[in-house]
Amino acid sequence: MEKGGENEQVVSLELLRKKMDDFAKARDWEKYHSPRNLLLAMVGEVGELSEIFQWKGEVAKGLADWKEEEKVHLGEELSDVLLYLVRLSDSCGVDLGKAALRKLELNAIKYPVIKQKDDHCVGDGEHSSGKIKMNEEN
Repeated sequence: MEKGGENEQVVSLELLRKKMDDFAKARDWEKYHSPRNLLLAMVGEVGELSEIFQWKGEVAKGLADWKEEEKVHLGEELSDVLLYLVRLSDSCGVDLGKAALRKLELNAIKYPVIKQKDDHCVGDGEHSSGKIKMNEEN
């Protein structure tokens, strides 16, 4: 396996896909892992992730005010969502890495960087469909 840094394992979507596939096969769970079932399980995990933030109000980047056990719990729930997403994409025959890169390219076309005369990127703060609309004035 690839390493990054001293003893740090590089984690790829393919590594996660393979480990999830092996995990399901070893337990004979493949018969339960239809796209619909995986999606519903992932939605349940997103609900559990949401519960962590439910009563916290706005949370600062880095979670400086959080206890270590809260951060560990958050990591576990984020991992559950990721693992179900990887398993779902595999079940649907979608290369998630390639699909994500393609989506980033499409988003770059759909939401181009607009530069002012002084060549700084700006946003006007308006929101459209949940995404920030860039200032279109030059």
